[in-house]
Amino acid sequence: MTQTTAIVTTQNASRYLQKLCKHFAHKVEVQFTPEAGRVSLPFGTCKFHADDTQLTMIGEAKPTQLPKIERFLGDHLARFAFRENPTITWTRSA
Repeated sequence: MTQTTAIVTTQNASRYLQKLCKHFAHKVEVQFTPEAGRVSLPFGTCKFHADDTQLTMIGEAKPTQLPKIERFLGDHLARFAFRENPTITWTRSA
């Protein structure tokens, strides 16, 4: 599995983490607290970490699935955080 990470600066990190996890829980396995979450998707997994100033999203998937997980998570966060119009930049690692 390969990782891709996005760190988004926001004062609402915990709020977005919880909204994303609750949304995904309707269809896939999810565990979360206000500070951390894990979502098991058919094409990979995502871990979320929230603190006072940022939301970190770490996607893990096969290399061919990384664009899909980045698009999926980025699009969902953009919808929930539309008032902030967050900058979502992904960094990949092995």
